[in-house]
Amino acid sequence: MLAYTYIKQGKFELIEKPKPELKDTRDAIVRVTLSSICTSDLHIKHGGVPRAVPGVTIGHEMVGVVEQTGADVTLVKPGDRVVVNVETFCGKCFFCQHGYVNNCIDPNGGWALGCRIDGGQTEYVRVPYADQGLSLIPETVTDEQALFVGDILATGFWAARISEITEEDTVLIIGAGPTGICTLLSVMLKNPQCIIVCEKAEERIHFVREHYPQVEVVTPEKCKDFVLQKSAHGGADVVLEVAGGEETFRLAWECARPNAIVTIVALYDRPQILPLPDMYGKNLIFKTGGVDGCDCVTILHLIEEGKIDTTPLITHRFPLDRIEEAYRLFENKEDGVIKVAVTEKAAVTESVNQK
Repeated sequence: MLAYTYIKQGKFELIEKPKPELKDTRDAIVRVTLSSICTSDLHIKHGGVPRAVPGVTIGHEMVGVVEQTGADVTLVKPGDRVVVNVETFCGKCFFCQHGYVNNCIDPNGGWALGCRIDGGQTEYVRVPYADQGLSLIPETVTDEQALFVGDILATGFWAARISEITEEDTVLIIGAGPTGICTLLSVMLKNPQCIIVCEKAEERIHFVREHYPQVEVVTPEKCKDFVLQKSAHGGADVVLEVAGGEETFRLAWECARPNAIVTIVALYDRPQILPLPDMYGKNLIFKTGGVDGCDCVTILHLIEEGKIDTTPLITHRFPLDRIEEAYRLFENKEDGVIKVAVTEKAAVTESVNQK
């Protein structure tokens, strides 16, 4: 089968690999029908994820059809359409029992797929702990509607959940990339009094204004003054930092009111400075870390009910055998790309369409 593979720092390659087999009674084999490219994949390519293993198949955003299950898998069966969770988690350890699945103590716990074990930019993928890592897609939800549930939408939903947003709040979201938009959609479910999106890219500003006209949009250089005008207590009640830059990290806490919550959603390429003397007295609460992706079933129901729609993010589609073209487009931010959907290779797609 074809598999887009991490060869070494700076190099991915589409190569042939054997179809995966069950290794554990709790595994499932999934035929990948749709996957996507994430900025985290680019972090791997350029050495920003030291734990990534050369030789691993890339990709952690995917949906598919269950082909085979181990003897101890009870919640899914062959033929089921499923979302694959970015997180691998056992469901039984202390952290899993408390919902902190990103810190599952299993050796393959946390972000494993497409990083430490073979992921989903391929034809078939083995999913450990399938009862935890797979969620059934409702019949009325398409693959494209479900594509981002296991990763960036789970991330945005988790970020909104831990940020303790109320209907009286002014909420600032820094960054309107794909994860920023998923965070925005999740924050909108909380119905805060005011939502402000800070973004510098003109095409992303246009996207937010076109699709979410009820949301305020501001550029970084005007952000602090704008937030002060829109808030009642000297800053935003909640700030979600999704951009991942040194200047945006500082902007996040500077725009927060005293005693606010600052949630760090972004993955940074380098260490950030927390200037405690500068922020002394603001009494801020910082929440950081990788997504605890345990809300997928809830998110799928919200999609089914029409309350979340991420399909506008999909701007381009490529079959698996043209994935290198998709990466060039995505990495170089060409042609207004936001997210790319990677379909099954052309021969498979043609065969399915003929049935």
